Amino acid sequence: MKYVRSMSQPAKTSSRAAAASDAQESTAGTKAAAQRLKMRRELAAAAMELFATKGYEATTVDEIAATAGVARRTFFRHFRSKEEAIFPDHDDTLTRAEAVLDVAPAHEHPLDTVCRGIKEVMKMYAASPAVSVERYRLTREVPALREREIASVARYERLFTRYLLAHFDEQDHHDGNDDPLLAEVAASAVVTAHNHVLRRWLRAGGQGDVEAQLDHAFSIVRKTFGSGIGAGRTLTGTAPAAPAAVRTQGEVLVAVARTDAPLDEVMRTIEEALRTA
Repeated sequence: MKYVRSMSQPAKTSSRAAAASDAQESTAGTKAAAQRLKMRRELAAAAMELFATKGYEATTVDEIAATAGVARRTFFRHFRSKEEAIFPDHDDTLTRAEAVLDVAPAHEHPLDTVCRGIKEVMKMYAASPAVSVERYRLTREVPALREREIASVARYERLFTRYLLAHFDEQDHHDGNDDPLLAEVAASAVVTAHNHVLRRWLRAGGQGDVEAQLDHAFSIVRKTFGSGIGAGRTLTGTAPAAPAAVRTQGEVLVAVARTDAPLDEVMRTIEEALRTA
């Protein structure tokens, strides 16, 4: 027994050392990410200051770097161009939105999950209202900045479309199957609702309860598109729950459904059966 204990002790020590090393790496990674975001924001602030005072066309990358107190090569480690510099948070916000989708509870309606995901974008703007309002003014005046913003919005839309499509059988293409179309339209509707509320808030100088306005807009999207997108997620290795089996017997309509079937799907199946009976 003494021999066994003497052999197991190094294993325990090694395990603790590995855990400590992992923790240190995680802390270092978090610190590096924070420093990276801090530098990106400082460069963005310098770019916006120069765009506002000198004009977009007259401002150079060298001037942005000098104003931020860094070398030109540092600028290009963070941004590929000067128009990209005034959107320092989109990459990180896209990552956070994707994380919301990845850890969504199994019972949550996928459209509700998408709405929660895009709220991360609104949080980015609402965190610095004055900066967001000034950035909005610049993007309206400079076509190149506007194009960059449109490209950023398209990335969110693609993310949400892929997520909604994952709740459909993408291989099941046949006449009458509008699921892929519905997924794209619903994702576009969520993004459009967000952008509508955001623009209205920015035009008001960043004043007002933007979260309440966004929730109202999402409720409209959910009411319009929610019933056509299956609620919940199919667990790995299990078959999706059939919403309902409906048959008519004379003037009587009989419906049989699983207890875990989404209510809106059951109701839709019954309504369709009533129309065709």
